[in-house]
Amino acid sequence: MSVIKPFRALRPLPELASQIAELPYDVMNTEEARELLKENPLSFIQVTRAEATLPEGIRDDDPKVYAKAKENLEAYITNGQLKQDPTPCYYIYRQQMGAYIQIGLVATASIKEYKENLIKKHEMTRKDKEQDRIKHIMATKAQTGPVFLAYKSKGLVNALLLKYMSNHQPVYDFTAKDGIKHTLYVVNDPVRVTEITELFKQVPCMYIADGHHRSAAAMLVADELAKQPGQTGKEEYNYFLAVIFPEKTLHVLDYNRVVKDLNGLDVQQFLAKLSDKFTVELVEKNPKPKTMHTFGMFLGGKWYKLTAKPGTFAESDPINSLDVSILQNNLLKPILNIGDPRTDKRIAFVGGIRGLKELEQKVTDGEYEVAFAMYPTTMEQLMSAADQGLALPPKSTWFEPKLRDAMAIHLIGDEQDEKSI
Repeated sequence: MSVIKPFRALRPLPELASQIAELPYDVMNTEEARELLKENPLSFIQVTRAEATLPEGIRDDDPKVYAKAKENLEAYITNGQLKQDPTPCYYIYRQQMGAYIQIGLVATASIKEYKENLIKKHEMTRKDKEQDRIKHIMATKAQTGPVFLAYKSKGLVNALLLKYMSNHQPVYDFTAKDGIKHTLYVVNDPVRVTEITELFKQVPCMYIADGHHRSAAAMLVADELAKQPGQTGKEEYNYFLAVIFPEKTLHVLDYNRVVKDLNGLDVQQFLAKLSDKFTVELVEKNPKPKTMHTFGMFLGGKWYKLTAKPGTFAESDPINSLDVSILQNNLLKPILNIGDPRTDKRIAFVGGIRGLKELEQKVTDGEYEVAFAMYPTTMEQLMSAADQGLALPPKSTWFEPKLRDAMAIHLIGDEQDEKSI
């Protein structure tokens, strides 16, 4: 059973939503955030990357950053740019990227179910990233970015959401600069709210698609706040902000790799070593991998197709049969000496939304020497690993379109009626 709860979202005025709602904090660095704020001073990045509103040179984990995030969030509220809904609601979040459409339910999910693994994980978290989100939540008393959840759908929830959308007008409907269309509906009818809550009780479990650090931080914050006297277990901090999608509708893209050097090898030596574990073919067009266990490689101005040879991996192994594992275990580690891709400075990762031209450019510019185009990890592979309590390798999945922060913010402190819309 999946326990979800409606909540009183703090959200932008409709006429300001396109300016305030912003990409997640972790898809840009501080310098990019500063540039973004020059173009759009209302961007919510001033809360999620508050260091961009402080003098240059400040560390992004300086206590002043979290204090500034709180100050900037309160400024939105004081200026009347963000207001809180008067009653608990669900929200329907529709995104369109070209012909692709995904529709999710914005709700709060149970910390208790997260602890009991009814909300399943597939990724290891890093303490430094957890601490960053913990400090941010504690300072702002808000969960400003949603966790991206998926569930195996029988269609009942989506049918209800589609019916609701057909009979109601959205509160937000805008197209962002990147061409992604964002539409939000408010479900405030108590009958529909109850119906959605009850339908989700038929969902056995949910899966974290993206947002492991946000959910882990929410749990640790809840554990800390629960130590206060007089707590009932029903406080808002016992739930975390999420957008929940049927797994079959999600768009998983490739997560590609670029490496700075060939570990002292020349091109011919490198290609010779590859041939032990991969079939290597030159390709003149369409280098994007079309099947699992094949890879595109850009090297020396040419594209190659790499195909993993039989015996390179065990199909029955849910982790080592992943393409990201095959590349890591048979090429990146033994040939290029990249032992831990999370910490090695010689490797970088490029989301598939940027296309293969981005890989070509990074190599052609001389910043990197070789690029690898991946076949996307599937939702079936992700859920299979999570069901078995296994962690996917780092940078296994890239989801598009990205959920925008500030479409609906979950306040976990004392709610104030003057914030209400």
